[in-house]
Amino acid sequence: MPSKRAAQGKTVAKATRTVAKAKTVDVAFALPADVQADSVALCGEFNEWSAENVKLERDGDGSWRATVALEPGRSYRYRYLLDGQRWENAWQADGYVPNPYGGDDSVIVVE
Repeated sequence: MPSKRAAQGKTVAKATRTVAKAKTVDVAFALPADVQADSVALCGEFNEWSAENVKLERDGDGSWRATVALEPGRSYRYRYLLDGQRWENAWQADGYVPNPYGGDDSVIVVE
């Protein structure tokens, strides 16, 4: 049965909205081989500061590496957690900002 609007000759359009998935950029994080640790976790705003989500692995040259897909157009705070106990900032960070614990967080700008 036609709707009342359709019967009056008016077009009824159903609006749909498509949300495009945000594109990401692969960002490499690394620490040099001389970092003394048995494990290194990458913790930051991009993973809710979890020490479980992103673990760095030793590369062939002994350096620690991990790659994370991040949304471009913003900056992210992060730090490395060595052996689950000791915080380390990135030596190659784009900047540093104070955190509420009396230290500084590394900042990376993803373009």
